[in-house]
Order: sequence, then structure tokens, then C-alpha cells
Amino acid sequence: TRSIRENLELFQGMRNGDFPDGAHILRAKIDMSSPNVNMRDPALYRIKHESHQETGDEWCIYPMYDFSHPIADAVEGITHSLCTLEFEDHRPFYDWTIEKLVPTGLITGRPQQIEFSRLNIQSTVLSKRKLIQLVQEGHVSGWDDPRMPTLS
Repeated sequence: TRSIRENLELFQGMRNGDFPDGAHILRAKIDMSSPNVNMRDPALYRIKHESHQETGDEWCIYPMYDFSHPIADAVEGITHSLCTLEFEDHRPFYDWTIEKLVPTGLITGRPQQIEFSRLNIQSTVLSKRKLIQLVQEGHVSGWDDPRMPTLS
């Protein structure tokens, strides 16, 4: 095992772009004996030298979805994150991430992930990115607009 200092140096090298895609990955060693594989050593950041739609080429490390999902929910003020059943095994890591970050002051919200059976809704926009676009471009009056498939 590496020391904390060595790991921080490697992470800084990842951030600086010193390594090619896939050469290193940042993981959190939580509980290697957990029956839930998502709570053993989940990946947090990966190296990906690719332009991003929001930040361009500023970053070459990106957070994994399971790590960024609860953080984005907390920052955006989401209270309940509704997910399909395949994310049920991921909820303990979602909760762990929130519990570790709230005491640091980096986030203040405590969203909850709730799983449900997939709905087959037709002729309705469900993409978070597309719903944000509808609100930002003024096509709807806001998140509580009755045409939006959201809970407000």
C-alpha cells in the first residue's frame, strides 16, 4: 500500500495530465469485506483526456457517476433522487458519500436516493439535461410548471 503522501502526489499527477487514459484511477477503500461490492473500493476519479461540454480541456480527470451523483444532488438542492431499481445496490455508497461530505461543509443538503420500477412514459422528456434546457431557455415557467414531469 502507498502512503497518503504518495497517493496525493499520484492524484496531483492525474490532475496535471501526467498519465495517459486508464493509467491510474482514484478509489476509496471503504470496507473490503462488505458483501456489497459498491462499498468495497469504489472508483471515484478516472483519467480521460477528452474535451468536456462545460469545462473544455481544463480537466483530464473526471468523477465517476456513483461519486458525483450524490454531490450534484446536494449542490443542486435535490431532496429526493428517484432512480430505477438497478441503482438499489448503489444507495449505500450514495449515502456514505453524503455522510462523509456534510461534516466538511462542502455540501449542506442531505438528499435521499429512492429506487422504483422503471416507468414506460411515452412522449415525455425525462432527460435531466433536456429539462434544464427547457427551464433555462424559458420554454417553461420553471421547475413547477405543470408541463414538467417533476415533483416540486
